[in-house]
Amino acid sequence: MHTPLDLTGVTDQEVVERAGTGSEAAYRELVRRYQRPVFSLIYRMVRDRELAEDLTQETFVKVLNAIDRYRPEYKFSSWIFKIANNASIDHLRRRELDTLSLDGGPDAMTPDRVQATSLQLGDGAESQLEELEARELGTQIERAIGALRPEYRSCIIMRHVEGRAYDEIADVLDLPLGTVKTYIHRARAELRESLGSLRG
Repeated sequence: MHTPLDLTGVTDQEVVERAGTGSEAAYRELVRRYQRPVFSLIYRMVRDRELAEDLTQETFVKVLNAIDRYRPEYKFSSWIFKIANNASIDHLRRRELDTLSLDGGPDAMTPDRVQATSLQLGDGAESQLEELEARELGTQIERAIGALRPEYRSCIIMRHVEGRAYDEIADVLDLPLGTVKTYIHRARAELRESLGSLRG
């Protein structure tokens, strides 16, 4: 049964506009839509469930406080992921945490879900790194990705875990498209080098 506050069919931009006027229902709808993907992105960066929950909450507080600065010509998802990514990178720089889950998302409770949410290093690197996704090598891979600069790690996660297009990654990270491609290329090269001894 629909109520006047049912926002399920409303676009993100319209919901944000309502949230900007102080609508609590609209803000709750944004949380409902984005809490899981934001948590998933942050969790893969910081690899700590409690910390990821805190940073997710911090992200939504920042979204609420900055909602009047959101520009509707841009995708809301890119805007909120940018805030979440910045919160993660800020924390990583402060604490120098260097881990990333390759064994699926934090809510992956079945083998199928683990497989579906595991890190896939695709595009040119896939053939060389495919076999390294075996569970017994997870620690070495995790360590290698943890050693990447936070910016490289963000790019790898968004491209190969979240499956985002290069131009969306550029929007989220506020970087030129060429820089994003360079970061991903360099990150893959570093991973191939650091993981090379595990192959063959």
